[in-house]
Amino acid sequence: MKIVKVDSSNQQVYANLYQGYAAEFSKIIGDKPDENGLFEIYPKIENQVTGYLLYIDGVPAALTAIEDKSSSEFEICDFYVVPYFRKNKVGKQFISTLFERLEGSWEIKQVAGADHAVKFWRDVVNDYTSGNYEEDKYLDDKWGLVTRQCFNHTQK
Repeated sequence: MKIVKVDSSNQQVYANLYQGYAAEFSKIIGDKPDENGLFEIYPKIENQVTGYLLYIDGVPAALTAIEDKSSSEFEICDFYVVPYFRKNKVGKQFISTLFERLEGSWEIKQVAGADHAVKFWRDVVNDYTSGNYEEDKYLDDKWGLVTRQCFNHTQK
């Protein structure tokens, strides 16, 4: 398992994996591809948003986009594990490693209808924090009603 930041040398890998992620959520969020069959990457990996790729045995297996909202305050914007790799808690290991690396406080949101994502994040955050996190429903400006988990790394 190798985690690398997205930069100009691997941004196309991120863009390629993102298409699978966007397609998977397209029905839930009402998004469709453009005339070229491509989904828009949102948010873009720039400014305060950093992308990370997970490689397993040299193969890109997952992506995440994390917004640095302020000093040590992070929001997970996107998170996707290629279905082939959805076993052996690969996603949990990937994001838990980034929680450890970046520390700080975290916010994770799941759109209404993404029940599989809510279940995944509850499991990850509960295990990582030993149950020391908050969850609520939140009206997000972009996504509408979302389920949200928040925790501070120092609470671990």
